[in-house]
Amino acid sequence: MSLKPIASPLAAFIIGCLGTAFAAHADITVGVAGPFSGPNATYGDQYWRGASQAAADINAAGGINGEKITLVQGDDACEPKQAVAVANRLVDQSHVAAVIGHFCSSSTMPASEVYDDAGILAITPGSTNPQITERGMSNLFRMCGRDDQQGAIAASYIIDKLKATKVAIIHDKDTYGQGLADATKAALNKAGVKEVMYEGLSRGEKDFNALVTKIRSVDPQVVYFGGCHPEAGPLVRQMREQGVKAKFFSGDCIVTEELVTAAGGPQYTDGVLMTFGQDPRLIPAGKSVIEKFRASKFEPEGYTLYAYASLQAIAAAFKAIGGSDSAKASDWLKSHSVDTVMGQKSWDSKGDLKVSDYVVYQWDNQGKYQQLP
Repeated sequence: MSLKPIASPLAAFIIGCLGTAFAAHADITVGVAGPFSGPNATYGDQYWRGASQAAADINAAGGINGEKITLVQGDDACEPKQAVAVANRLVDQSHVAAVIGHFCSSSTMPASEVYDDAGILAITPGSTNPQITERGMSNLFRMCGRDDQQGAIAASYIIDKLKATKVAIIHDKDTYGQGLADATKAALNKAGVKEVMYEGLSRGEKDFNALVTKIRSVDPQVVYFGGCHPEAGPLVRQMREQGVKAKFFSGDCIVTEELVTAAGGPQYTDGVLMTFGQDPRLIPAGKSVIEKFRASKFEPEGYTLYAYASLQAIAAAFKAIGGSDSAKASDWLKSHSVDTVMGQKSWDSKGDLKVSDYVVYQWDNQGKYQQLP
């Protein structure tokens, strides 16, 4: 015969208090979604390092309303179907309160529908296709600008600074790459410059010699490429090897030193131009955080600080509303500014930044990029 313990009122009270204490100190889980494998994995690494440092710093300062942030990773490999699977897993299994992601616009588009259906706050540090925030999703934000803004800056530079009238436009047929190429094309056309060539290539290809032969035949002054560094590197190298001396210009998906590796050395990327937001490493607000990264032998290039700022925005909203209700947090973000490692940020009713800060950069013969005056 077994004896059952009799629960006294005091024991019940203690158990209840312990349960309340554990509940009060439950972690807030935030997903970090992007390409952690595949040719664009460098951007997933930037996201993860930025968000991880932000979580460590926020937790060290007391967390969010006394709760610690726990990060969970979702690898979409920049593949749309995989992005949907990742989004569903983050929602159904990890029970995330918010998501930092995705990176490729072609992944963010379908994944954001999953988060929208679940009513979860999502901030993308790097997806720039305009349609992402044109679909009326109330809990979706960007920590970056849009391709129609980026394309306008590129077109202005091509016309005003380079004085070019013959521009070949190449894209990678992807949501991001073709969207950026089309935005730049539209801005050029509006200013009276008609492209001499408009061609697509396929992501994953490495041999572009036939395409380069076509480019050479139209003798452009500028080759504008909408796409990422895995294709941009071989394309610019093969252009140079075939004697095409046109300026090579691209966007924010080549903002990694892996561009130089993909091209085969700085002798091929020397002089390459690109648009990207004002270098966050030069913003005074981020000085102490940047020093932490460099002390750990990691250079916070590209989207590292964008991911850090995204978690700062999520934390600020959850702190302000005293919880993790995404609808309330989203409303708060659309009516308040947030001080971040990249300076003060504020959003419009679509979830876009009110101020876009795209500028032009140039790669040098040492394999580094600098913001142009």
